Amino acid sequence: MIVKLLGVPYDVHSSFLRGPAAAPQAVRDALICGSANWCTESGIDLGPLRDERWLDLGDLDVPDEGQSAVEAIRGGVAAAMAGGSRILSIGGDHMVTWPIMQAMSAIHDDLTVVHFDAHPDLYDELEGDRYSHACPFARIMEEGRAARLLQFGIRTMTPHQREQADRFDVEVHELRDWNGQIPELCGPVYISIDVDALDPAFAPGISHNEPGGMTTRQLLDSLRQIEEGNAEVVGADVVEINPSRDVNDQTAMVGAKLVRELLGMMIE
Repeated sequence: MIVKLLGVPYDVHSSFLRGPAAAPQAVRDALICGSANWCTESGIDLGPLRDERWLDLGDLDVPDEGQSAVEAIRGGVAAAMAGGSRILSIGGDHMVTWPIMQAMSAIHDDLTVVHFDAHPDLYDELEGDRYSHACPFARIMEEGRAARLLQFGIRTMTPHQREQADRFDVEVHELRDWNGQIPELCGPVYISIDVDALDPAFAPGISHNEPGGMTTRQLLDSLRQIEEGNAEVVGADVVEINPSRDVNDQTAMVGAKLVRELLGMMIE
């Protein structure tokens, strides 16, 4: 089983600041900058496994227009998964998760999505935009792309999004009440990480700085719980890194760390 790394440089539907389109290159630069090695915390050395167990496909070419962008991302991911490959995408705003999940759900039944974020991204529309990066999980759930959606790190739920969470039976673990445990998971799992799940102290390079977030260690420990469970991680994304807001490439390095750990979880 090979894991394919895919950049998605798209941020047209960012509601506050553009910038996450530049994340794929920033994270790749951090991966190879020489200040860290290719080993995961579990001891897997990814360096010698490149091109055998995982490979980088480069970036998708995504047009600006909403429906065309959805089709391009969905088609690019579907092509990358041909033959049974798994996908780890970098970059873009959170809208990109919707077409990725369209491609994923065409192959995997009963998908569970584990979503780390400051925001639930369940708006039906934001400022008239149903393609907004604040809406992907509303699109995913109304289309039946996921059998189960669990959200962690949430700390900005509006009344509308609470109604949406109830409507779609979303398992929301608001950070103020969360005990750090990931519930039992089984079957195919897709992990979506909006880096603003982390407190801005750990990841300043984001468009929406929401204080009171997770530590990097909490997020890594959550991934370890998933890895040590019975679930099969078939895909993942790391989104919403905004390099134009970063400080000393700190957030890009966090993104690189997450990519390494996710690759280690997904290769077999």
